[in-house]
Amino acid sequence: MRKECIKNGIEDEATIEAFLNSPNRYQNIAFVPKAARWSKLINVPASKLNVTLDDALQAIDDSGDALRGCIRLGLFSSINLEANVIKKVVDEINKISHKVFGEEKDLIGRVYEYFLKSFAVNATKEDGEFYTPHDIVELIAAFIEPFDGTLYDPCCGSGGMFVQCAKYVEAKKGDIKTVNVYGQESDPATYRLAKMNLAVRGISHHLGEKNASTFTNDMHKGLVFDYIMANPPFNLKKWYDSTLSNDPRWTDYTLPPESNANYAWILHILSKLKAGKGVAGFLLANGALGDTDAQNIRKRLIENDKIEAIIVLPRELFYTTDISVTLWILNQNKKGGIWHGRKLRNRENEILFMDLRQWIENPVKGEQKKKVELKVEQIKHASEIYFKWQAEDTDGTNYAIPELYRSVGIKTLEENDFSLIPSRYIEFVDRDSDIDYNKVLTATASIVSDLLKRQKKNDTTLRNALKQLGYECK
Repeated sequence: MRKECIKNGIEDEATIEAFLNSPNRYQNIAFVPKAARWSKLINVPASKLNVTLDDALQAIDDSGDALRGCIRLGLFSSINLEANVIKKVVDEINKISHKVFGEEKDLIGRVYEYFLKSFAVNATKEDGEFYTPHDIVELIAAFIEPFDGTLYDPCCGSGGMFVQCAKYVEAKKGDIKTVNVYGQESDPATYRLAKMNLAVRGISHHLGEKNASTFTNDMHKGLVFDYIMANPPFNLKKWYDSTLSNDPRWTDYTLPPESNANYAWILHILSKLKAGKGVAGFLLANGALGDTDAQNIRKRLIENDKIEAIIVLPRELFYTTDISVTLWILNQNKKGGIWHGRKLRNRENEILFMDLRQWIENPVKGEQKKKVELKVEQIKHASEIYFKWQAEDTDGTNYAIPELYRSVGIKTLEENDFSLIPSRYIEFVDRDSDIDYNKVLTATASIVSDLLKRQKKNDTTLRNALKQLGYECK
């Protein structure tokens, strides 16, 4: 940047320094003021370090919108740790090689994510909702391909969706700078986590002026987006407010059940998708696939052709719950055409169902809670099934593999009362149909009879059961 100033004819050191240290030129990017820079903090004596660190936090909060509200002010004075303890921590951090920071562009971000993950591993279901494991985010991103335009998360938690999505886009040789990130979070502490998480990674973002409920105080009212990724709280109970009874988000449908927010999330997400092109991928508890109290909404969603794919995921993917959940894909354009370099066919009045519940062969080692992981090859396989189904020249009426996926038309959906439960449609292979049960029972009875004879047991129940099968035990 200094070279750029000189190139533009600015050679005065004081002018250059003032230009580089002006917070106004760092919009949505973390700016570290002089009072908070490491070169100053490292030389502060232990007796003054607590106060200096609090002054540094205040300076960061005052430095611009990117980090405003992220930090608990007065933190070091309030926890009142011994001065030497804080000094030792500062000295240890100072031992980290500057070369490492240069080579590892996301080193601070990775450390930050490590602590978020560690908290999720040890958290209750409620406290852990803000963290979505990276493999799940990669799966959603692989389906909706948020490579450009605007990306929105209506319940962004600590911003993990955005961070992992940024990594996915970069891995696919995309440019995250071309993606404008929007989000909202209701919990104040988690909102601060999100702002910090994105700021330390240099991801430009719009999270609204404050934490707020997406339902009662939409911070991005009037905006629609190209892509939506979300992991809403499963089966959220206390979401409804009387002011929402005539909300325009459900005008074309009906009021979502007040006892559960699942369909409120669906309709909110749908209202935020750009007409004719928006795509959304989000997670919900499996109960949403066949809830009777939301059947009319589900029927309208299917008739309006908003649902493109339903993918049931394996159990144990999350740290905070062991339930199997579903990835929903909504698409505002199922008519076909060119999309991200692929030729898509007309998929109107079709839905692709996938059942990945058997993909549990990758247990994560060394974790305190049982967890499985989707590997890169599995994510690629799942997305390729989806892309092939979308592709020109694919016959949707015959696109199926038993126990894995099936393309279903609206007539079949209607015959099943508009249920979205994949097992209603995906063929199940009855591996027991070829078994000769009489042969198996005879062999089993023979073995049990032989054991009873050898052990000279007088088990009346077993002997009577064997007698009914034609075996006498003497």
